[in-house]
Amino acid sequence: MRHIDEPRLERDLAYRFEYLCDFTGFGPEDIAAITGAAGLLAPKVPGLVDAVYDKLFGYDATKRHFMPRQAGYDGELPTDLAALGHDHPLIAFRKSHLAKYLTKLVTGPYDGAMVRYLDQVGRIHTPHAGAATISVPLVQMNALLGFVADALVATIVSFALPPDVQARTLRAFTKLLWLQNDLISRHYASR
Repeated sequence: MRHIDEPRLERDLAYRFEYLCDFTGFGPEDIAAITGAAGLLAPKVPGLVDAVYDKLFGYDATKRHFMPRQAGYDGELPTDLAALGHDHPLIAFRKSHLAKYLTKLVTGPYDGAMVRYLDQVGRIHTPHAGAATISVPLVQMNALLGFVADALVATIVSFALPPDVQARTLRAFTKLLWLQNDLISRHYASR
């Protein structure tokens, strides 16, 4: 039986990620499957991003989080939810961040910098990083990640990959998104 220093899981990001990878079985084969899908997924990123924003704009509980100023955005802010459309500069700014995220998932090396990036994805949706006025409830983050997971699965299935490659790719992305979910949820534990 392997001993896990549980308090260290809360203070040492690398240790936490290593534990999660070991526990879920996320390893080099999964990373190879994810990066191997990059050529197929890259052309689908704009459509995935639009689908995510269509979903986010379908609910006031998710759309309202785009009203406050976002870190790094210096343009005009919408006056109300009705004024916030898909063509608003703030949404173009946010869509570019989501596209970079999806691209990084399939192209980046899974090293310490990637682990810190995945962790920051969780932090920036809380007042702990980014804009102090941003505080997306965990239920909305979970809903979004569930939608993204389903969209990725549907996209991967649409590629008509050989069954063994499809299974490896689906399993790899499933593990990766569970890792991401933990690195989001951990920033809500002390709220």
